[in-house]
Amino acid sequence: MSTATLTGLRDYLYSTLSPTNMIWLGTQLADYGRQLEKHNPVPYTIEEIHQMVAEGEQQFADGQWQDSEDMFRELEEELAREGQEIAKAV
Repeated sequence: MSTATLTGLRDYLYSTLSPTNMIWLGTQLADYGRQLEKHNPVPYTIEEIHQMVAEGEQQFADGQWQDSEDMFRELEEELAREGQEIAKAV
């Protein structure tokens, strides 16, 4: 919005709202602004990105993570076991 539009809106609100309603609106706008600040992520620097990639590769090399092929294989094995248990129960 342009500054002129916002100024017009402000002037309209000043002329129509009671002081209590203006305080309420100001509080609501301030709360909304704080919520936006909380959810506005700060961009990473290229150095931070390289560091995160290096840490992730090291964690993978240390066995802290598994690749998707292993994960899907384990999931299929688990689902097959559950299917066999259900078939036995029936």
